Amino acid sequence: MGKALHPYLNFRGETRAAMEFYREVFGGELSITTFKEFQASQDPSEDDLVMHSQLDAPDGIVLLAADVPGSMEFRPGNNVSLSLIGDDEDALRGYFDKLADGGSVVVPLEPAPWGDTFGMCVDRFGIRWLVNISAARG
Repeated sequence: MGKALHPYLNFRGETRAAMEFYREVFGGELSITTFKEFQASQDPSEDDLVMHSQLDAPDGIVLLAADVPGSMEFRPGNNVSLSLIGDDEDALRGYFDKLADGGSVVVPLEPAPWGDTFGMCVDRFGIRWLVNISAARG
């Protein structure tokens, strides 16, 4: 394997729900390990928080995520966007619709000035998604 960039998302107490949601959207195998399983919890009330999770979905989609324990700063923001790009229109439209369900559509998935189809949504966990369906070039 050469090189790959895998988005790593952080949540506060919502990682399990978020990753199960993403598995519903993308399919694939999800692994979840808690702080307790690694004897890494500093607070027994946080034993069941997710220390590491990984979703290996079809087509090379990989998402990683963890809960941020109370002893660490957690500041959600809009400084992270995940971009899905490809030419499989049916699959990408399906992802967009599932991600937007329970969240909000920022830019509808429609033809863009650069010739592709583009849309942006924020899922119910506050993650911003960009979807670009490449136009057939000929």
